[in-house]
Amino acid sequence: MKQRRRTVLNRKYLAPEPKVRTRHSSTEVSPFDDLASDYDAWFEREGKPVFAIEVQALQQVLPSLSKPWVEVGVGSGRFAQALGIETGVDPSIKLLEMAKQRGITAFLGRGEQELFGEESFGTVFLIVTLCFLDRPLDVLKEAYRILVPSGKIVLGLVLKESPWGKFYQQKKKQGHRFYKYATFYRYDEIAKLLEQASFSIEQVVSTLFQEPGKVDHMETPRKGYSPSAGFTVIVAGKHGSGKLVPMSSNCPTSATGGKSEA
Repeated sequence: MKQRRRTVLNRKYLAPEPKVRTRHSSTEVSPFDDLASDYDAWFEREGKPVFAIEVQALQQVLPSLSKPWVEVGVGSGRFAQALGIETGVDPSIKLLEMAKQRGITAFLGRGEQELFGEESFGTVFLIVTLCFLDRPLDVLKEAYRILVPSGKIVLGLVLKESPWGKFYQQKKKQGHRFYKYATFYRYDEIAKLLEQASFSIEQVVSTLFQEPGKVDHMETPRKGYSPSAGFTVIVAGKHGSGKLVPMSSNCPTSATGGKSEA
């Protein structure tokens, strides 16, 4: 019999404990275990200016988000530490060890697993994570389950139609050690996945307009979707929880057509 689901009483301040799993976990060895050191080092080397730009864009949406917060795909805890996210989940044991060293309460597992009680969190973050998921819709549905009724999901994305998305897709074709595992999505595909998981987009922020290999200064994040942005932040709420952001006329509409393909 499953253990009875527990709801956090003081949702604004208390971080939840994971629901105890009494049967075998479906978590398998993560390919990122062998890449953990290289992955984390990227944030201090060539990825340092990119990371700073992405963090600044995410910080734009933080004031409107209720706590407690959890990051699914927390990795080594770089984003969680920078944004003040208390709790994280990841399938990589070695990355989780790094996250714990950065002060994150980290749990081993995958985003589709029922690791937490129903309505345990105010906000769920997936930052550059959706592209590495085998079952993205299941993860979004699980995020819906663990969010309070007024909770939000925050996605940090490299969109397929962006210059950075095309850059990483080329690396994927070349068998890059990280990006060979990635599947990139267009904005309209993300919107459809969110809709299928009963989320509605409420806010979009775009940044990283400098081209790959040419990032030499900070940028001011812009409100709204842009196909030229290398990093897009999407905030979505449960259906009926807030003001919606409609798909604008310049949003991507198909894999081969639409105004998004430059």
